[in-house]
Amino acid sequence: MTARIGVVGIGWWAVFMHIPTLQECEGVAVVALCDLDPERLRIAGDRFGVKGRYADLDRMLAQERLDGLVVATPHVAHAGPAIAGLEAGCHVLVEKPMATATQDARAIAAAAERSGREVIVPTGLNFTRFSAKAAEWVRGGRIGQLRHVVCQMGSPLDDLFAGRPMAETEDHVFRPPPSTWADPRRAGGYGWGQLSHALAWVSYVTDAGLESLACLDVKSPTGVDYYDAAMGRFSGGATLSLSGAATVPKHVGMHTDVRLYGTEGMVTFSNLPARLELRRHDGHDEAMPLTDLEGVYDGSLPVRAFARLCAGEVVENASNARNGLRVTAALDALYRSAASGRIEPTGLG
Repeated sequence: MTARIGVVGIGWWAVFMHIPTLQECEGVAVVALCDLDPERLRIAGDRFGVKGRYADLDRMLAQERLDGLVVATPHVAHAGPAIAGLEAGCHVLVEKPMATATQDARAIAAAAERSGREVIVPTGLNFTRFSAKAAEWVRGGRIGQLRHVVCQMGSPLDDLFAGRPMAETEDHVFRPPPSTWADPRRAGGYGWGQLSHALAWVSYVTDAGLESLACLDVKSPTGVDYYDAAMGRFSGGATLSLSGAATVPKHVGMHTDVRLYGTEGMVTFSNLPARLELRRHDGHDEAMPLTDLEGVYDGSLPVRAFARLCAGEVVENASNARNGLRVTAALDALYRSAASGRIEPTGLG
């Protein structure tokens, strides 16, 4: 039986990534779209041959008997649709960041637990074989007790966070709007938009959450964070050094570099150039052979995992609601610290 999937928020990423990827997957069908803009609904519905078109999410959920819901609304509008989908019995893919306030992320995680449904936050690096191997090493105690994490991320998105059209989307059906990415009042900025990926990777691999963060930032012309320099402490006592930069040259691409230091060794990870190594004090080292092509960010991986989940397969959810809550709480504290100049608690303990 084909699983039925709906999409709410018919913008750039839904049309460029979510819908076409789902339509390539076996065992699922995109049967309904929901957006407040009737022209967007018309364009996307006609392009992808989706007949179900709604301006009201509750009505779509009531009428379409969905197995899965994709939430691709603006950052600040994730919580309501995600909770509604879970309460309607759907598995939910909610775009990162899962929420932009810790209380909203808690509410999504609680709704997932009550409903017995899964939440996937599509942070693509988490769904790779090399990230699964890193998690196996760290969670399996190969580096001993975690003591310190260094995480640096850079992205070629100078234009996006400055409120200019994103150059590489010139020929796309829709383009990412400044109201989502470059407005400080609507969770624009590098932290929400990109460090959510890096923090999700660290949370997945270590299975650890942060209890406090401090941050200095540098603003873009629109007043969102271009650059972030943060430090934090995990609930188990380990420390974090976190860095983000939005102005990587376009031809370089997104890169994430992480070092995980423990009492018995360390893990080194980089997606470009692709590298994953375990180094131990006893010399029992390991390395996973990787190509640079494998390290290129693939946003379709979590969408394909979501399709399999909705079709009834057992899926390793490498970016679940618990992970999304940890990431949201960390970024919530990061932004509060950048504004206050103080170390701020995440509220997770």
